[in-house]
Amino acid sequence: MPTVEIPHYKDGDFLVDYEEKVFEDVQADPGAKALLTFHTIAFEGSIGLVNLLQAKRLLRKGFETKILLYGPGVQLGIQRGFPTLGAEAFPGHLACNNQLKAFMEEGGEVYACRFALQALYGQTEKALIEGIRPINPLDVMDLQLLMAREKAFTVHTWTS
Repeated sequence: MPTVEIPHYKDGDFLVDYEEKVFEDVQADPGAKALLTFHTIAFEGSIGLVNLLQAKRLLRKGFETKILLYGPGVQLGIQRGFPTLGAEAFPGHLACNNQLKAFMEEGGEVYACRFALQALYGQTEKALIEGIRPINPLDVMDLQLLMAREKAFTVHTWTS
């Protein structure tokens, strides 16, 4: 029988070459815009959190960046905490909330569909993280059309 004689990995070991960059570091042209839409269920996998991080990265690259929360995506923008709002029940519990707050603090804009808030999830506008702008359900399509007209880079976040 063959034996495996390699040492165990240790904290601090590198498993991949994370410093090699294959493509140029693209920065936004003046006036460039980006839109990330979220029609995903909060905490169902990592897609919501990953694309919130992508939104921050686009913002830092100089894009005027907007986030649209609609359908189940509005749940990403709801205040959370346990046992009180803002209290983290376990490490990472408020990761999405914290990313949205940081995104807005850096100048990003976040919009949430009022229809999804009330009709689908029984929430009010007061349940949203401060700074998120509630919008009419008819604005959901118009925001996307306006951003398309402005040739915005767009990322759509869906969960099936």
